[in-house]
Amino acid sequence: MANKFESLLETIGKGFIKGLNWAVTYAIPVEKLIALIFPAAAPAAVATGTALSLIQTTVMEVEQKYAAAGIQSGTGAQKAAEVLTLTGPAVIALLAKEGITADSTYVQSLIDAVVGILNVWVLSAPATGAPTTGAAV
Repeated sequence: MANKFESLLETIGKGFIKGLNWAVTYAIPVEKLIALIFPAAAPAAVATGTALSLIQTTVMEVEQKYAAAGIQSGTGAQKAAEVLTLTGPAVIALLAKEGITADSTYVQSLIDAVVGILNVWVLSAPATGAPTTGAAV
């Protein structure tokens, strides 16, 4: 299963020249992430959705960067730290707008959750390549 995930990340990394929009086609719709992570807030959590979208996009960017450099294996902690550095203050501010008190530990748990969901989603992708847009999380 890990090989399938690493293969997809390599494909994303190789597509780095095509830009983030290409990689984001592999991303889970934010509404699904909100429903999974904040079920009670899902209907009205615009700021929460923006925060999760920022995390998801940044995770994809960082994965893309590491895959393009050919160093995606064994670098999970480094990638997570980079995502936290890039998104932490903005995510904390966006969550505060929704009345959610967050610190870097909380944001790191969100990053871990997003990465975990992306891992499950990628591993459930059809063997032929990119996940379908209707793929269940």
